[in-house]
Amino acid sequence: MDVLELLAELVSFDTTNDPGKGIKPPKECPEFIRDTLQSWGIESELIEKNGYYALYGEIGEGEPRLLFMAHFDVVPVSREEWDTDPFELTVKGDRAYGRGSADDKGNVASIMLALRELSKTKLGGKILFTFTGDEEIGGAMAMHIAERLKEEGKLPEYMINADGIGMRPIIRRRKGFGIRISVPAEKILIRGVLKEKTFRINTPVVETRHAAYFLPGVDTHPMIALSHFLRNSGAFALSLEGKFLKGNVVPSEVTLRYLEPGEGEEVKADLGLTRLLKAVVPLVRAPVKPENYSDYGVSITPNMYSFENGRHVLRLDVRAMSRSEEEIESTIREVIEFNVPGAELEVRSNERAGYLFTHPREGIVRAMLDALEMFGVRAEPVEGPGAADSRFFTPYGVKAIDFGPRGGNVHGPNEYVEVSSLRVLPAVYREVALRLVRKV
Repeated sequence: MDVLELLAELVSFDTTNDPGKGIKPPKECPEFIRDTLQSWGIESELIEKNGYYALYGEIGEGEPRLLFMAHFDVVPVSREEWDTDPFELTVKGDRAYGRGSADDKGNVASIMLALRELSKTKLGGKILFTFTGDEEIGGAMAMHIAERLKEEGKLPEYMINADGIGMRPIIRRRKGFGIRISVPAEKILIRGVLKEKTFRINTPVVETRHAAYFLPGVDTHPMIALSHFLRNSGAFALSLEGKFLKGNVVPSEVTLRYLEPGEGEEVKADLGLTRLLKAVVPLVRAPVKPENYSDYGVSITPNMYSFENGRHVLRLDVRAMSRSEEEIESTIREVIEFNVPGAELEVRSNERAGYLFTHPREGIVRAMLDALEMFGVRAEPVEGPGAADSRFFTPYGVKAIDFGPRGGNVHGPNEYVEVSSLRVLPAVYREVALRLVRKV
């Protein structure tokens, strides 16, 4: 079985993670990974917590030196936006399309094949591996495994979190925070003309829906455009609908029903919704101060809206090189108090998570760069825009990088991985492991 065949099997499992709809990745995918590894003589343990699954295993003897990690869960899809079946790997030229092909099942397949070869080698230490099923909703499984390894005295010196893209070692990544702002509906009679306007995403350079990849000044976020429209039109919002999928997925479009004041019928507009939507522009420009430098700075995107129990609820995705909820909450509250007095604010993050910040001269970075050059790939260490589960291990002193194949449209329609990149990946992972866990 080669990497493309294995990826096709993995993509065929619908491992969508969508807590809002009560959807969890099924047990069949991790069972397939376990059984496949077992057929190669590699034992692993199936772990379950709160209906989510992960696999954990070890090869080699001695001190733990290296941990491989990847995730098999995926974000929801809007099938009407796809040109192919998202759960059937479709190869066109050098691109293999399918949900999870780049994020992150291509990495799962590559690590599995690397483990198959490494298990035949006498190593000078242990290689640990884990495949998790809840990375897309916060990574509680990765946190559990990190804590377990800490308790058992098995924390490795190095970690390759195979949840990156671009065939470049990612040495910095920000931490993610979730913000929930809610206001009660506040109806008022206003005379005017009823209208409707749809705002659509535009990502002219990097085609993705991943919130962490959104770049102000280049990309157009439909919710930010809607807010800018309301702030400059004098209109009043009536209702909002959109293709809202997940907290870290930018909606492809949103539709605003609004009232343009003037001659016409009397209509009940909603002042609460109007104020909340007009506050989006200042919210995404809130001057949050991070702890460390990031190429991407601080990004704030408004990706989810709902109406719950008489209240309008807006959820923001925040990425910052910071661990402090207090700094973010203080800054956001100042914006809210000025623009939406009386709104309720909640900031959430995992206090046990940090962020990725590895020095470019660390041994694991050099090992990856040397291995890539061996296979004709020249690369430099970079910062990645999204958060990843390596953040649960770095607070314990584990030296980590994130890594993955070339691909695109992550979290968006027509997600793909470059086949030529994927084919070399198992050998790259094997070579890096051998450089860090020497043969006996």
